Amino acid sequence: MREVLSYSRRGSRFTPQQAAAWEAHHEEWVVPDEAVDAPGFSFDTWFGRGPDERDGLIVEIGSGVGEATAALAAARPSYDVLALEVWRPGIASTLGRIDEAGAGNVRLCSVDAVWTIEHLIDPHSLAELWTFFPDPWHKSRHHKRRLVNPAFASLVAQRLRPGGLWRLATDWSDYAEQMVDVLDGEPGLEGGVVERWADRPVTKFERKGIAAGRSITDLAYRRS
Repeated sequence: MREVLSYSRRGSRFTPQQAAAWEAHHEEWVVPDEAVDAPGFSFDTWFGRGPDERDGLIVEIGSGVGEATAALAAARPSYDVLALEVWRPGIASTLGRIDEAGAGNVRLCSVDAVWTIEHLIDPHSLAELWTFFPDPWHKSRHHKRRLVNPAFASLVAQRLRPGGLWRLATDWSDYAEQMVDVLDGEPGLEGGVVERWADRPVTKFERKGIAAGRSITDLAYRRS
């Protein structure tokens, strides 16, 4: 595991609704942390179909409570969607949402996202990566914990298939500027700031950012 992490693990207490969703669905849709250590581990086993049976693999980093995850995955049933989230109540809420949306093509995992992409995702295999509103670590002394940095950008470029897309969004203007600087500097990626992705639902988290007076920046970078 990495020494400097881009997230912090919060509380794990479930609401009754989250507990019910967890009980009903976690065995089928949640990949246990310890499972990834098994020899020959593959996410394909958990999705139940191989690369030849789907249009591609999509990874979402920081799926939160699954508002975007459920809607986007339900609209893309031919893709496998791996949602990486470390907050267990958020995972439980996501289980309920993907059940309601009929998005049985989603699997969730709480293993560190950078480690997962480096060690468990094959090169040139990702159709898309979604990174919506990652922790901005807005204090200057914490900027080193931000997910989007040159090393991670290089890793993503290696994991995206040719033409694969990295979609990002943030409500912190200085983080948006950092994202542009970092991703423009990665030779394997091409793109920049784009219009808001219409398919991405407006989540409670995004509405809070707007209410606080922060503007939303969407970015899209494609593997060249």
